[in-house]
Amino acid sequence: MDDRDVSQNPRGSFRKFLEHLSGAGKAIGVLTSGGDAQGMNAAVRAVVRMGIYVGAKVYFIYEGYQGMVDGGSNIVEADWESVSSILQVGGTIIGSARCKDFRSREGRLKAAYNLIQLGITNLCVIGGDGSLTGANIFRKEWSGLLEQLAQDGKIDKEEVQKHSYLNVVGMVGSIDNDFCGTDMTIGTDSALHRIIEVVDAIMTTAQSHQRTFVLEVMGRHCGYLALVSALACGADWVFLPESPPEEGWQESMCVKLSENRARKKRLNIIIVAEGAIDTQNKPITSEQIKELVVTQLGYDTRVTILGHVQRGGTPSAFDRILASRMGVEAVVALLQATPETPACVVSLSGNQAVRLPLMECVQMTQDVQKAMDERRFKDAVKLRGRNFESNLNTYKRLAIKLPDSQIPKSNCNVAVVNVGAPAAGMNAAVRAAVRVGIADGHRMFAVYDGFEGFARGQIKEIGWSGVGGWTGQGGSILGTKRTLPGKFLQDIAAQMRAHGINALLVIGGFETCDRIKQSASGTKRRVFIIETMGGYCGYLANMGGLAAGADAAYIFEEPFDIRDLQSNVEHLTEKMKTTIQRGLVLRNESCSVNYTTDFIYQLYSEEGRGVFDCRKNVLGHMQQGGAPSPFDRNFGTKLSARAMQWVTAKLKEPQGAGKRFVADDSVCVLGISKRNLVFQPVAELKKDTDFEHRIPKEQWWLKLRPLMKILAKYKASLELSDTGQLEHLQHRGPEELAAI
Repeated sequence: MDDRDVSQNPRGSFRKFLEHLSGAGKAIGVLTSGGDAQGMNAAVRAVVRMGIYVGAKVYFIYEGYQGMVDGGSNIVEADWESVSSILQVGGTIIGSARCKDFRSREGRLKAAYNLIQLGITNLCVIGGDGSLTGANIFRKEWSGLLEQLAQDGKIDKEEVQKHSYLNVVGMVGSIDNDFCGTDMTIGTDSALHRIIEVVDAIMTTAQSHQRTFVLEVMGRHCGYLALVSALACGADWVFLPESPPEEGWQESMCVKLSENRARKKRLNIIIVAEGAIDTQNKPITSEQIKELVVTQLGYDTRVTILGHVQRGGTPSAFDRILASRMGVEAVVALLQATPETPACVVSLSGNQAVRLPLMECVQMTQDVQKAMDERRFKDAVKLRGRNFESNLNTYKRLAIKLPDSQIPKSNCNVAVVNVGAPAAGMNAAVRAAVRVGIADGHRMFAVYDGFEGFARGQIKEIGWSGVGGWTGQGGSILGTKRTLPGKFLQDIAAQMRAHGINALLVIGGFETCDRIKQSASGTKRRVFIIETMGGYCGYLANMGGLAAGADAAYIFEEPFDIRDLQSNVEHLTEKMKTTIQRGLVLRNESCSVNYTTDFIYQLYSEEGRGVFDCRKNVLGHMQQGGAPSPFDRNFGTKLSARAMQWVTAKLKEPQGAGKRFVADDSVCVLGISKRNLVFQPVAELKKDTDFEHRIPKEQWWLKLRPLMKILAKYKASLELSDTGQLEHLQHRGPEELAAI
């Protein structure tokens, strides 16, 4: 699809375009440094392809700063095909190494000389805070290093003037999510996938034998992985470096474990960050915890240390999309930089890409460690950011039940119902709603089988332990149907009166390309055409295409015709002449009445005859199945907990004696809009909704669509980040919610 599609698209407009940015005559060096993280390759791919797209030369710097210091064959120009088929590969193809030499001025002098030889004055560094700090020191010293090289006779004065300043942009690649200023670092989501896969597997064996498992996860200085894993699996206890347990935790933990067993829970899960400490900054180890449980409770207890398995494996879709977005944004930031622009880091805030001053972020990251060293643990949690603090508060609320005698009763009944198609994460949302509701003093009722079940009276009170173990379950345990409430309204009203329901929480909708691509990787000259679900919403096709490196994704929101299909076939024909002899095309199930998956398959097969062959695959309901991802578990949990807080606040509002009324703001939809968590009255949503196709009139993700096209070598117009300017670090307000 060419840029005619984008510029004339009636359903989405792009405000700022890339045409005025040119990389002609510029050279960009890209390196990965420090510990590896899944998704680094997606970032490298995006930097290389975006750089080439705007006319710049892009160089791989192999083995991090060591390669920059050693020079020679460690700095190699990259081309479009250099980064083919690396999206789904973990680790980093250009290598990463710790480098003592770069810490000395002598080492940085060598590095500057090697870069100048190739005209590289733009650096994209993918790594942790140490790597990014090193890059900033290098940037500050740059002019002095060049002067010294000129004095030593290694370069002439003209080169000093021509390459007078160095631009640096950072992307944070760290599985620990230990860098302040960004909601998620590259690799964190994939590491959570590895942890949750292990936890889910362990839970089955622990349940069989009534065992207690102590799981140690990475996080020497940051407890994010441990905390989010604990939220995602409903762990009994979690140990974090930022929030040590209070004095006497040993007894409290044993009481909690024995209470859970008394509720007929057959297993206990305890998650420990490798850097866990007590309030005196003394380490708390997995073995210590095991000994305590065995000695005090006599439970069969095992320790599992996950180690480097958390760094390995295929990057998640989230990490691929995050890294691709950050890589493109990094190149744009380099092109827009001036000698006065400080080194910046591109990061994620809500679903927006932003640029922040690198050293502000590094300073705050170091302040967290300082607060922990000084035992100011509340400050450490706050400095980690609103996201971390919210996760911690939500975990405490859902994991620890106060005795009934200590919970003030609200005398309100709240019902929870699932509607629409089943979606992974629904059960986690129900669990959170039930437990927060009980903690707020409400009686909680579960409605089975959607609105139909509601009308028939399939309503039961549900308790704290009734939702135990629900977070990791796929589908909808309550049952859900697509039936709309219209014809059941009178029956539902009667059931609400009969059960005294004061509030209703509705969880539901508007009422995997990877393995296929890997299969194509082993087959030359083959194009896969994949149909995704989504009704009239092209999100799955578009984002799946971005995550899988697709050549095209056909969606309802962006109309296409036979000329576009022909253009895509010609593009693939040209592609087959290179070393990249495979293709991937996605089609949203309702993108066109006439251009069906069969039609597109037959067209590609006919037009590509003799050049490539085709295969098609309709993914169908497998997209709704399986265990929920860590993202879905935590997003469902946090959104639902927040929704119940809103319900409680509404129930406490004065309603007037004997009066019943429903104001517009008493029926709301909760979700993320840009960077904010928003309760939007349903009445207001009417004007923003295309009811015929059951989609919003404006889709935020459409601005990411050109990203997929650019990285697949199509000409497209790209919307730049909202300001293109550096923002400054600030704490989120109470209504803001980060990614997970």
